[in-house]
Amino acid sequence: MNAPKQRPLSFSLDDHDNLRLANLCGALDENLRQIEAAFDVAIARRGEHFTLRGEIEAMRRAEDAIRYFYGKSGEPIGVDTLQLGLIELVNQPVRRVSPQDTATVQLVTRKAELHGRTPRQGDYLKAIQEHDITFGIGPAGTGKTYLAVASAVDAFERELVERIVLTRPAVEAGERLGFLPGDLAQKVDPYLRPLYDALYDLMGFDRVGKLFEKGNIEIAPLAYMRGRTLNNAFIILDEAQNTTPEQMKMFLTRIGIGAKAVVTGDPSQVDLPKGQKSGLKEAAEVLKDVRGLAFVHFNREDVVRHPLVARIVTAYEAHTKAVETAQKAAQAAARNAHHGAGQHGPEGSEA
Repeated sequence: MNAPKQRPLSFSLDDHDNLRLANLCGALDENLRQIEAAFDVAIARRGEHFTLRGEIEAMRRAEDAIRYFYGKSGEPIGVDTLQLGLIELVNQPVRRVSPQDTATVQLVTRKAELHGRTPRQGDYLKAIQEHDITFGIGPAGTGKTYLAVASAVDAFERELVERIVLTRPAVEAGERLGFLPGDLAQKVDPYLRPLYDALYDLMGFDRVGKLFEKGNIEIAPLAYMRGRTLNNAFIILDEAQNTTPEQMKMFLTRIGIGAKAVVTGDPSQVDLPKGQKSGLKEAAEVLKDVRGLAFVHFNREDVVRHPLVARIVTAYEAHTKAVETAQKAAQAAARNAHHGAGQHGPEGSEA
C-alpha cells in the first residue's frame, strides 16, 4: 500500500540572492536532482520559488534540505558536501535534529570535520573510545571500517598507542593465495586495499609510507596473527564475517596490555564455504553478555555513500525477506500436504 500523498508543497526562499541560488541548485540544477533522489520527490523551480511533489513527510524533509543547503550556499556546494549533508538529513530532518548533534566525538586526523554522520555512527565512535574491544556489525557503506581506521589514527596521533595493526581474512573463501601472481605482499595487497585507502585519506600518502617503514603501521592477513601478543596497539579486524569461529577466537586472544581492538563485518556477505559458520556471527552470540565489550549494529539508515546505496540495500533486504517468506510458505504447504496424506492413509484402507 502506497504512503499517502497530498497536493504539491510550494514555498519561496526569503532574501534570495541569485549567486547563492545558483550555488544551491548547481550546474543544470544537478544539486536539486540529488535532493530529489535522496527524498524521492520531484522538484520544480521558478527563480526562488519551489514546488515539491511526493509523499507528505518526504516533501517536508526535502524543503528542510533545500533551506539547509541554501544557508550554506555562500560558496559553491561540492558534490561531497552535498551528498554527505544529504546522508545526515535523510534520517534527521533539520527542523528536529541538527546534523551537528552527531558530532559528539572529535578525532585528530587530517580530516578536520570528520565525525559520525548518523546517531549510530556517533555511538560507534564513543564505544570505540570507551571499550577495549568493539564490534561494528552491519551492511556495506555504513562507515564501519573507515571510522575504525580514523579512531586508530586518532589514538596514534594522541600517543595512546604505539602502532596500528590492520588485518582481515586474505581471501574470501579458503585463503587460496597460490593462485595469485607475485610474492606474498603482492598477493595480499588487493584484499587489504580498502585499509590502505582509508589510511592514505586520513594521514596522507607520504606519512603513511614513513610509518610503514618504521613499523608503526602494519597490515597483514589474519593468518599471520597466530602466536602473537599485540601490546600498546590499535588492532582492526576487517571483513570479520569471513573468519571461522577458530580464527575469531585466535584473533581476540591476541589482544595484549594497552591494546584496543575493533572488529568489523557484514553478516549478510559471508563468503565462507557452504556449511561453515561465520566467526563473527558466533562471536555476536557467545560474547553478547561479556562486560567490557561493545556491539554496535548498523542498518541501512547508516549508509554513508551515494544516497542511492541506501535504497539498493533496502531493495535487497526486501527481496531477501520476500524469498524467505515464500520458502517458509512452501515448506508449510509441503508439511500440511504430507500430514493430510498421512491422515487419510493409502487408498482403500482406514486412516
